[in-house]
Amino acid sequence: MMMTSRIEEYLDYLFPDPKCELNYTKDYELLIAIMLSAQSTDKRVNSVTPIIFNKYSTLEALKDASLSDLESIIRPVGSFRKKSFYMKEIARILVDDYQGVVPTDREKLESFPGVGRKTVNVFLSEFYNYPAIAVDTHVERVSKRLKLATLKDDVLKVEKKLMKKFDKSLWSKRHLQLVLFGRYYCKAVKPECETCRLKDICRGYKK
Repeated sequence: MMMTSRIEEYLDYLFPDPKCELNYTKDYELLIAIMLSAQSTDKRVNSVTPIIFNKYSTLEALKDASLSDLESIIRPVGSFRKKSFYMKEIARILVDDYQGVVPTDREKLESFPGVGRKTVNVFLSEFYNYPAIAVDTHVERVSKRLKLATLKDDVLKVEKKLMKKFDKSLWSKRHLQLVLFGRYYCKAVKPECETCRLKDICRGYKK
């Protein structure tokens, strides 16, 4: 069996129906949650977003929120000053320029503060089921360990290689599976190598 097929088979076994672990109910809530998750964890983000979106239940309210209040709420996610400013600006741009609806155009989305390629990929894939592979720290680590990419590849190169290796109709699913595999099994520290069915093809595995 080809290496990629083995990886896909194992991911399907571990995560037959992978789900995004960020909590949200509206398009802008998801976009903001993904932005907040940079250099943080979904768990931490999920602990602060209900407080924000209950207190500021509309984009207009969020746009007019006090920066110091937002900072105190999102402090646990890290980079809270920068992210609070991004959050207010995203709300302002959506209200002023997009009638409160998050655009689906990649270039428009990437012009939002705090929103880069990875955030756009996660958002479009999750909210609109648009085929995309977002390379976060987990996806990058797993891809390099399992030789789906080389160690010197940057995130864009990793993304392009994964897009070639996986069927386009499965990109969103594979992205989520790789995230969850990296988060719970192939961890940065103390990966669970002994029980892993892919250890024979892993760069990081030491017998």
